[in-house]
Amino acid sequence: MTEQSGARLEDGSANRLGNLWDKAKAAGMTEPERLIYRSNLLGSDKRITNYGGGNTSAKVMEKDPLSGETVEVMWVKGSGGDVGTIKRDGFATLYMDKLRALKNIYRGVEFEDEMVDYLPHCTFNLNPRAASIDTPLHAYVPRIHVDHMHPDAIIAVAASKNSKELTQEIFGGEIGWLPWKRPGYELGLWLGKFCEDNPKARGVVLESHGLFTWGDTAEESYLTTIEVINKAIAWFEAKITGPVFGGKKHDVLPEDQRREVAAALMPVIRGMISASEAKVGHFDDSAAVLEFVSSNNLEPLAALGTSCPDHFLRTKIRPLVIDFDPAKPDIVKTLAGLDAAVAEYRDGYKAYYERCKHDNSPAIRDPNAVVYLVPGVGMITFARDKATARISGEFYVNAINVMRGSSSVSTYMGLPEQEAFDIEYWLLEEAKLQRMPKPKSLVGKVAIVTGGAGGIGAATAARLLTEGACVMLADIDASALKETSEGLAKRFTGDVVRTVEMNVTDEAAVAEAYARIAVEFGGVDVVVSNAGIASSAPIEETTLELWNKNMAILSTGYFLVSREAFKLLKRQKTGGSVVYVASKNGLAASPNAAAYCTAKASEIHLARCLALEGAADGIRVNVVNPDAVLRGSKIWSGEWLTQRASTYQTDKDGLEEMYRQRSMLKRSVFPEDIAEAIYFFASEVSAKSTGNIINVDAGNVQAFTR
Repeated sequence: MTEQSGARLEDGSANRLGNLWDKAKAAGMTEPERLIYRSNLLGSDKRITNYGGGNTSAKVMEKDPLSGETVEVMWVKGSGGDVGTIKRDGFATLYMDKLRALKNIYRGVEFEDEMVDYLPHCTFNLNPRAASIDTPLHAYVPRIHVDHMHPDAIIAVAASKNSKELTQEIFGGEIGWLPWKRPGYELGLWLGKFCEDNPKARGVVLESHGLFTWGDTAEESYLTTIEVINKAIAWFEAKITGPVFGGKKHDVLPEDQRREVAAALMPVIRGMISASEAKVGHFDDSAAVLEFVSSNNLEPLAALGTSCPDHFLRTKIRPLVIDFDPAKPDIVKTLAGLDAAVAEYRDGYKAYYERCKHDNSPAIRDPNAVVYLVPGVGMITFARDKATARISGEFYVNAINVMRGSSSVSTYMGLPEQEAFDIEYWLLEEAKLQRMPKPKSLVGKVAIVTGGAGGIGAATAARLLTEGACVMLADIDASALKETSEGLAKRFTGDVVRTVEMNVTDEAAVAEAYARIAVEFGGVDVVVSNAGIASSAPIEETTLELWNKNMAILSTGYFLVSREAFKLLKRQKTGGSVVYVASKNGLAASPNAAAYCTAKASEIHLARCLALEGAADGIRVNVVNPDAVLRGSKIWSGEWLTQRASTYQTDKDGLEEMYRQRSMLKRSVFPEDIAEAIYFFASEVSAKSTGNIINVDAGNVQAFTR
């Protein structure tokens, strides 16, 4: 292997993991720093482990803060961490002598869960990071450095019917094998016993679970992990020479047709499964997914569920395969059958719960599927937020890779139903769920903001994102759109921000934008119609072109955006909120602005009409009227500023002061003020408000609603 980063090994195989260890970089690190470095390297490649999966540890000699003596301390990934992004504060630290002392109070496998409550008593240096259930697995391996990963190639071995024999065939005696055991204290003891009995072993495959490897140095542990995974990858490459998944059953649809089908399906499914909590969708039509969903063995393999506990917890007991024939695509027929398919899945899940529950099992959770597989099209996943939906999809891709390998060389084995249930409804997992913070007010909600690159649009997007929403920014200005979205993605992550270049007066472009948001997020809940223009001219100087331009953008544009929104919202059947950003000038006349004021008045009355039409479907339509929002506004950076300043015979600074003094409250109005009013209408706080207007103008008596 090379000594620094590289995508290939020396044999040139593109499928092998490269050795990313930089000796020079690692040489100057402390042992905890090398642990972090090693963890980040391992977590950087999803062939090694997925987000949040696996864990790493190092046993380090530290100075006890009380006695001053040198003691052995284990650093181990804490509960809920991700090795790919983990930092120092993501590790729990525990006294090794106390962890070993736990063996003296262990009462047996029936009581192993109670051992988790003893882990805080082993904490070193008052570290607040909670230790995970896997802590004993690392503690009782008598090696300084330990890696526990979930590589697809290894789990493909571990999930095979004859996994023990395959492990021996691939690795000989250097890598051992242990039968399935739910992660916990007992498995930690098993690992310790295995190491005692097999002192020359470099690791162990855990049936239906993953891989443990170790070393005396951080580098050795890392290199062992990479080497073992590469050996399994190479073995599968040599073994799998023919068709996989029973061969191809369907041809894959072209990309544009795949997205068209996804855009049709996702809002309808989303509406069906969002009764208890709003869901966000994710669409994946990667090569691995398409190979699986177009195969002969799609349905029998999907029915077996996943094997690795980490996969299962993210993807549920099994996916739902949608009835769709890509050779004779009939989306109307597929949509007509969705209700029965979703109901059947729910009934099956409830039956699974009843078969497997214990006297002390937590109450049944959401019975809807997480993963939806569409032949010839791809995979759809839904969760309460975009990141979780995406990660669930990534985990199922891992499961697909596992099934591909395992079913090609042996018989793939999913987790036994009772074992799967005992993990899903594990009381320790339930306690973890109960400790999660209360979700923000717009988690699971999806918004589109037109004029999203302007001052009000960007401020509105930020406000909605702050409350947990996903946002699609739509704007005609491509460069401003890019700059705004990049800034928001840095603040809120790229998962939750998308963009579409859109002219609100272009009927086809508006329809395409809603198709995009359906594929990117699964649908829409909040529509902020904010695209704007402003013009100023005496009536005798107002050209027909100027008049029509105002009407096209401020009236027709709002109509087109709303019409497509209503189509999508009615398909979802979950209600929604449409918010118009109109203007004080829609209620109060202003000199030399007839075209603008009339178009804004049209917006307000259109909103009232749509509030009437939408009420029966739970679609609320309300209006926010700003006034004189100069800061950050693209409208106020061009001719409109010059024209209004001329009208009032002042300059920019004087105009802002004039507007401030004109208001009843003598205060300036900023984009964030408008965003706050929009958030009010977007959220459930205003659930009983429709057809209403909020003026955010610092007070203007002429704009009082009557």
